Amino acid sequence: MEAPPDNDVLWARALHFQHEDGSPALCGVSLGVREGEILALSGPRGSGKTTLLRCLSGLVPVRRGEVWFNSVPVHTMGPLTRERLRRDRFGWIDPAPSLVPELNAWENTALPLMLRGTSRRRAKTAALEWLERLDIGDSARKRPHQLVQAERQRVCIARALAPAPSVLFADEPTAPLHRADRAQVLRTLTTAARSHRITVVLATHDADTAALADRTVSLLDGRRVQTVHLPPVPETSEPEGRATCSLSV
Repeated sequence: MEAPPDNDVLWARALHFQHEDGSPALCGVSLGVREGEILALSGPRGSGKTTLLRCLSGLVPVRRGEVWFNSVPVHTMGPLTRERLRRDRFGWIDPAPSLVPELNAWENTALPLMLRGTSRRRAKTAALEWLERLDIGDSARKRPHQLVQAERQRVCIARALAPAPSVLFADEPTAPLHRADRAQVLRTLTTAARSHRITVVLATHDADTAALADRTVSLLDGRRVQTVHLPPVPETSEPEGRATCSLSV
């Protein structure tokens, strides 16, 4: 078994995964993610981005291949060990906000900290700070049903950032937000990640979101691809209005 590189906090080799109906989701994907790096997984819907996030985070067991976190093999862990790893070291943001309905906004945000053993007072302080950063501090005492979807998603992002995870997995994190709000939330997310040395693996099909990452890995039909941009054709040799194209190889 080959050991992962020392400077990669996450490392995967030859990942294969199939959906329950037998259709392939990942076909031999390999990648490394450096500590403190913001990596974007880009590609159209159905390209395998979410499945790759779920495998890297230990949310689902790998069928074939290897996943390592800080030189520890995630692919050999049992369900309980993977659950502890996700609770103690990882953060997760879903594309659709999911909050505990009985808890208000700051309690939802503080929940992961309290599950780790942080006192209620310290967890509340951290939760309120993150809610303020995401411009939703005024709604800290509101229950989820009192918030609009975009506000609930901000709470989910604050909840993921509050424990300062080693790795944050974000699956289309700004999908429920209006375009005007996305840039501000993404700036907060990336700034927080860099200042706290949080590694971020971000799945997105939006080019503007991917542009904020340090590096982009493109997926298509469960495989890594490289996009080759062809040079523009001289205007004198093409009819007016002909667009340039790109190829995926």
